[in-house]
Amino acid sequence: QVQLVESGGGLVQAGGSLILSCAASGRTVSSYVAGWFPQAPGKEREFVAAIKWSGDTTYYADSMKDRFTISRDNAKNTVYLQMNSLKPEDTAVYYCAIRPSYSNTVTRALEYVYWGQGTQVTVSS
Repeated sequence: QVQLVESGGGLVQAGGSLILSCAASGRTVSSYVAGWFPQAPGKEREFVAAIKWSGDTTYYADSMKDRFTISRDNAKNTVYLQMNSLKPEDTAVYYCAIRPSYSNTVTRALEYVYWGQGTQVTVSS
């Protein structure tokens, strides 16, 4: 199994930036796809970004592409989410997740099998 630990969340003013980290323990596989899924209170988890564990391919929700950037450091087994120009509506618990391989359903949370505990991001206005 793979265990994921998110960090980097906190309280930030609107317009500010945060970098979230997702550290994976154990051995990762090159076919993995890692994604970020925020969940606001009372709402379903939403896809914002994903990245293949190998290669340069990334995926973004259209609503986030201009402000969020996903990246990884394979040497550290860590995935990052750079969040800029944060808005109050970005407030959520941000979960990191991994699915075993890519498919055209990369945005579907149910197809990710490893999940972290989440890190809270709160954007004040």
